[in-house]
Amino acid sequence: MAKTQFDSIYKPKILVVDDEPAITIGLKRQLSSQGYEVRTASGGVQALEEIEQNSPDLVILDLMMPDLDGLQVTREVRRRILSNVPIIVLSARGESRQKVEALDLGADDYLTKPFGLDELLARVRVALRHRQQLSNPMVSASPTIINDDFLTIDLEKHLVYKEGQEIKLTPKQYETLKFLASNPDKLITHQMLLHHIWGPEYGKETQYLHVLIGQLRQKLESDSATPRYILTEPGLGYRFRLPERNDI
Repeated sequence: MAKTQFDSIYKPKILVVDDEPAITIGLKRQLSSQGYEVRTASGGVQALEEIEQNSPDLVILDLMMPDLDGLQVTREVRRRILSNVPIIVLSARGESRQKVEALDLGADDYLTKPFGLDELLARVRVALRHRQQLSNPMVSASPTIINDDFLTIDLEKHLVYKEGQEIKLTPKQYETLKFLASNPDKLITHQMLLHHIWGPEYGKETQYLHVLIGQLRQKLESDSATPRYILTEPGLGYRFRLPERNDI
């Protein structure tokens, strides 16, 4: 049997929640072959019990389920169980409103059915890496979020450099960049950003964000028309991408 990246070391625990047996069986087989320890649940109530009792490292959660749906499960995990376990929601096409609501409730990412195995595994790796960064004090306490020889963000000094030259940002521009860069590779919805930057009374003024993000891209990106750092998730929000070295 071929060795996987997790042989002889800790295997991350993944909980797959879906009321379609074909999906839970298929995902369990595919994820297990990559070295993950996988458990499944067929409904929301069972999912909450699994999360409380077994503390998974990641939850893959369908939105439409019997008893408790994905929105209710996400709300309960964040409010009652008080867990920061990453949640990737699965949605069918046409469920955009529920998808955004799940993200605003605390889900970390989403996949639209049908999806490919490569995309799923990429989202899983990103979510687990982000969880590890948050739980590692040496990483989370680092004053520099990013330093790739093109863009440097120094949170301790509140300074941003592009190709070694300091970039002047307004307070709102800096807070937006800080919030996005502090959550690398995680989808941040329009509502999350509006609440964080302007306050809880804001939630639908997406035109404010379009202007602000456009200004940031003009200052930070080498080509604002094809951004490398601040990516748009159409109709949902933005994602701060940490480029690989060979992308630079």
